[in-house]
Amino acid sequence: MSIKYSVLVEHFAERHFIKNFKKKYKTAWHITYKAIVEEFKRINPLLNTSIAEVIVHVANIKIVKTEFRVAGTKQSRKASGNRCIIAIHEDKKIVNILLVYHKSNLGDGNETIKWKEIIKKNYKEYKNLI
Repeated sequence: MSIKYSVLVEHFAERHFIKNFKKKYKTAWHITYKAIVEEFKRINPLLNTSIAEVIVHVANIKIVKTEFRVAGTKQSRKASGNRCIIAIHEDKKIVNILLVYHKSNLGDGNETIKWKEIIKKNYKEYKNLI
């Protein structure tokens, strides 16, 4: 039995790329979003897969990049180019969704550098962790 976490979507994540997913995929996005939240509620098993990569682990906080595919599409999670950046607060049992994006949303250049810059600029509480 895995420990259940609360999942919170940050306002920044909702305002930016999530709205693009909603517009593009409509009902499929709703299904996908619910699946992502359910998966993050039981985050520990996901951390033992190739779908999630722990980028930073400081004290009780992990910054993790995960992959997902939109429901109804034929692409694998990895091939889809869809990613979530989350902060796991192990002590509080909370997963904060910081960023949901497709690689093309970030423009040209190194994907990791780009999303780290976005996190640093928009999330003061994680700025010094990345």
